[in-house]
Amino acid sequence: MIPGTFVSRPNRFIAKVRLTGGEEVTAHVKNTGRCRELLVPGCRVYLQDHAGFMGKRKLRYSLIAVDKVCSRGAVLINMDSQAPNKIVGEALADGRFCDVFGDELKDADFDFGDLSDISPEKTFGDSRFDFRLTDRDGRVCWMEVKGVTLEEDGVARFPDAPTERGVKHVGELVKAVSAGDSACIVFVIQMKGIKEFRPNDETHMAFGDALRNAHSRGVKILAFDCNVGIDSAEISDKIEVVL
Repeated sequence: MIPGTFVSRPNRFIAKVRLTGGEEVTAHVKNTGRCRELLVPGCRVYLQDHAGFMGKRKLRYSLIAVDKVCSRGAVLINMDSQAPNKIVGEALADGRFCDVFGDELKDADFDFGDLSDISPEKTFGDSRFDFRLTDRDGRVCWMEVKGVTLEEDGVARFPDAPTERGVKHVGELVKAVSAGDSACIVFVIQMKGIKEFRPNDETHMAFGDALRNAHSRGVKILAFDCNVGIDSAEISDKIEVVL
């Protein structure tokens, strides 16, 4: 991991970054969201250097994290869109997921504390979900994970752009509950210093409405923040969800 200064984002896949010595490089952006409030010209960013293990990569660097300057000071935010699934998978496997959410997961219909199988990328209906969990009694829970990088004054919000795909996923989770399974949506807030999570109704009211409907139909809506380092991110604390 090496630091740099963000210059510009020609398109959603790449960014121009100036390294400490003055060299300007092109980096792959591992988050195709808008991230307009994060990638501000002159902000400090952190790049993963793939030198020595390029494989079939075309670009040597990937933009992984950014320092966002706000009223709380500089907040380090992980921007890797692949990180949330890895964080949740690790937390489910080692029990920290249950440690963080505690009583909120106590449900007679599914036992998060006694999992027999954690399967990523499984299909239900017309959607592929991030995880299909099975407990020791053979009961199934479908889980969708959403990474969150948008925040203002300590309030995290999702999405940062309209997401019809997200609305569809929420609807399929409701169908899973109707079919007799359990279901949950986990919002992974990729930073610290957050006091609550809310759906971003101003950006996409339909997603917020779908989330509220899913909650009323038995889909669990969960959120946690992360301890973020220059080269790491892991589950930290439960965050209040305000629908």
